[in-house]
Amino acid sequence: MVGSTGAGVPTDHLGVPPLRLVAVTHGAPSGENREAIIRLVDGVASARPDLDVSISFVDASNADVAAALAADAEPGAVIVPLVLSAGFHVRTGLSLGLDRLGGGAQLAAELGPDDRIVEVLAARLARLGLADGDAVLLAAAGSNDPRAVRECFETARRLAQRLGRPVTVGFIAAAIPRLPDAIEMIREVHPGARVVVGSYLLAPGTFYDAASVAGADAIADPLLLPEEPAAPELVDLVLERYDEADANSRERA
Repeated sequence: MVGSTGAGVPTDHLGVPPLRLVAVTHGAPSGENREAIIRLVDGVASARPDLDVSISFVDASNADVAAALAADAEPGAVIVPLVLSAGFHVRTGLSLGLDRLGGGAQLAAELGPDDRIVEVLAARLARLGLADGDAVLLAAAGSNDPRAVRECFETARRLAQRLGRPVTVGFIAAAIPRLPDAIEMIREVHPGARVVVGSYLLAPGTFYDAASVAGADAIADPLLLPEEPAAPELVDLVLERYDEADANSRERA
């Protein structure tokens, strides 16, 4: 298993670029959260043994992101933030932190929106025995960044297309409609329908706990769980974000 810090898969020859996976948090992650995310890193390391894979948990609200990234920003490194939608702290905080450090490390794009995430969301909902009469909501963490909010609505649109039914968005924090309000609205419009929440959340933690008590009849698991391997779709997505950033870096060189 890849540890929470340090190298995962060592390389013994020159010219192999390291893959630095930065698990961006907004505070200290729980044990379940860390273990679930490490499951994804394990999958990435297994899929690409040619890469030196490691992980760091960085509090995106930390005033000194540069110091938190110092051990990971080696020349040639590609830092892949494990976030579904990148708000201000990710887009600005990580970028400025890397700029302050220098050294040529690259920042990859956030994971979403992407159809591979939608497939995992649909699979999570299927585990709940989704019925024709159920009303589906997508629970997202929320952000003050309008672009991140739009990305959540885009994911809901793709999920609706995948499921062949409407999907409403509810935010756990920072954006509207708030999840409890969205649930109440669904109950008014569709009285008697089972309200089912899909979790647009990477791993268990504070946001998932809040979504669990928002008033829905059922809630799907987050995309990653500590007790099971990461979905291959998510592993592929992380590696694609790495490859995109690496290719862009080589083009500019």
